[in-house]
Amino acid sequence: MDAASELARQEELIKRGHPKGLYMLFMVEMWERFNYYGMRALLVLFMISSVIGFEKTTAYKIYGWYTALVYLTPVFGGYLADRFIGKRHSITIGAILMAMGQFTLASYGFIPAKIALFGGLALVIIGNGFFKPNISSIVGDLYETNDPRRDSGFTIFYMGINVGAFIAPFITGFVGEQTRAGAASWVQWRWGFMVAGIGMIIGLIWYLLSQKRYLGDVGLHPVSKGITAEEKKENHPLTNDEKDRILAIFTFTFIAVFFFAFFEQAGSSLSVFAQESIDRVITIFGKTWEVPASWFQSINPIAVVILAPLFAKLWIKLAKQDKEPSIPVKFGWGIFLTGAAFLVLAIGSLFLADGPINMLWLIGLFILCTCGELCLSPVGLSMVTKLSPAKLMSFFMGIWLTASFLGNLIAGYFAGLSESLSKPMFFAVPAGILIVFSLIVWGFSKKIKSWMHGVN
Repeated sequence: MDAASELARQEELIKRGHPKGLYMLFMVEMWERFNYYGMRALLVLFMISSVIGFEKTTAYKIYGWYTALVYLTPVFGGYLADRFIGKRHSITIGAILMAMGQFTLASYGFIPAKIALFGGLALVIIGNGFFKPNISSIVGDLYETNDPRRDSGFTIFYMGINVGAFIAPFITGFVGEQTRAGAASWVQWRWGFMVAGIGMIIGLIWYLLSQKRYLGDVGLHPVSKGITAEEKKENHPLTNDEKDRILAIFTFTFIAVFFFAFFEQAGSSLSVFAQESIDRVITIFGKTWEVPASWFQSINPIAVVILAPLFAKLWIKLAKQDKEPSIPVKFGWGIFLTGAAFLVLAIGSLFLADGPINMLWLIGLFILCTCGELCLSPVGLSMVTKLSPAKLMSFFMGIWLTASFLGNLIAGYFAGLSESLSKPMFFAVPAGILIVFSLIVWGFSKKIKSWMHGVN
């Protein structure tokens, strides 16, 4: 196909809009993230409560390993889906296991509390391994090769993650967090976990009722076995081009580790910084009120919901003008903007000698981090579906998610340095690392792009 025909084809695809299956999967992912983030908002508080009775340091370690492992099991879940189960059936299995995990967590009192805790976490971890890589892979299957709508589609899909992440803590926290004397009898940890599990059941029912209508046969069968002549062609040994593209996937995954190592400070060092170093008192109509420190965790998902449509439109607009940045360049921007975010807070921290600083410094960090996230995280999901051999797509989606696994582990250890370094230095370190690393990524972008062999 000549360049003019390819351009005409891409323009026609853009005019069609996104496949309806994208919006169906958006809703499923939203409820799954409601399930995950709703439970996560309660987890540490539950572990240090009288029900479990762990010390804070123990709870933090368990929390760190839990949040890391949910990004490791997708490697195995993706492999099983590609080889034996199929993506669609894997999503169903994962959703059922995660709902069972929440209900197991809620069963303390009926069974020993620590058995409920670890049994529930194990089920959620395993269920996420089946669910997470396969729903993202199916989103990629909705688009043709080099479809200019793909990055935009994944950005929209990414909104589903953040809508669920934004709503969940308010609801599960309201019914689950026992923090005040005389709280209503129905306000218990178990009901928070139950609500999270019910959210997953709602998503599963929607998925089962709508998947045939919106997805047809996409992702229904294991790719390695194939049921069509086209799928059977995919069962060949990897070509040199495919090996280069796999090298590109591993390179992008390595880059993302740096991003997540510092982006994931949000739930640890930045949360403590919000509590101890931010002036959270505001005056409304002559009355003062202190903003809860935990509410700052909602800035990122709110910003994603607001900004994701703008980024989606930006990628489409630039694609129409044949000016859309390559994936390596987008990754470079993701790293750079996150570094700039920490630089903002490093500068703001210089004023801590005069007392807590204005909350706008922290809000600015979260907004810039969100812009960096939208250049990297949804683009990374899209990248895997473009570059993976079809028969191994879910497996490599799992490989991509190991960036979050490693990033979360590093983030936990780096957060500990906040107790020994000055605040300006603590925030300047990631700023310097990320900005320098972004320059390296941009410098090697042409080489990385060459490994992609024409995939945009």
